Amino acid sequence: MSGVGLKRLQHIVLWVADVERSERFYRDVLGFEVAHRYPNAAFLRIPGSGDDHDLGLFEQPGLREPDERSARMYHAAWEVGALSDLARARRVLIQAGALVGQSDHGVSLSLYAKDPDGLEFELFWTVPDGKPAGTRPLDLERELARRGVAV
Repeated sequence: MSGVGLKRLQHIVLWVADVERSERFYRDVLGFEVAHRYPNAAFLRIPGSGDDHDLGLFEQPGLREPDERSARMYHAAWEVGALSDLARARRVLIQAGALVGQSDHGVSLSLYAKDPDGLEFELFWTVPDGKPAGTRPLDLERELARRGVAV
């Protein structure tokens, strides 16, 4: 193993313009649950996660609109457990007006979305025995049919 031995994303903390708005988005759209709540901060976890929290939200009053020309977080990525979960996530993200992209990387199938502050995140499913294939458009219906997954 190279590097420093990283295994997975344990948690991420974001500066947000309105902690209550962001908490609602991550709770209602992605299914996070609130682990701890403070006046200007919230700590959320993925249901069933053994971690204290997977996502921290800290309110930054006066936070400017995102500027794509400025350095900031590109995205955080969370893995889903099944291909059917990815299909369900796509429906929910579309309903929330948050989905901004979909990609097939060969080793993973990915959805890209933005939260209310314009912060991008990825939800992905790891393809069993997948092979790196660069980045190409995701045809999720074809993948579901090919793998016999009913949604």
